[in-house]
Amino acid sequence: MQHLDEQTRTELEAAAFRRLLRHLDANKDVQNIDLMILADFCRNCLSKWLVSAAKTRGAELDYETAREHVYGMPYAEWKAHHQAPATDEQLAALEARQARKAGADGSREGS
Repeated sequence: MQHLDEQTRTELEAAAFRRLLRHLDANKDVQNIDLMILADFCRNCLSKWLVSAAKTRGAELDYETAREHVYGMPYAEWKAHHQAPATDEQLAALEARQARKAGADGSREGS
């Protein structure tokens, strides 16, 4: 995408992000813990990244407002209607993922 000017590239990236949010909204059955297990990010991460991007640009955006944008509703409402309790298998898979990540991060530090 280096052949595109910065404004066009930014607009395309923003459009892809909005499409990702619509996709997640259309697939509410995909649980955050499953996203964390498979891809090491979730809807909450997207919210935190928005807050961080706003801060970098000197804009005010609090975490709850960002979550409402990502979830399409207040987080408490989304959680009550769409978030299932994590299973023992999901918790074990997440723990294993985090352990692998910690091991990989530690091995890079020693290099």
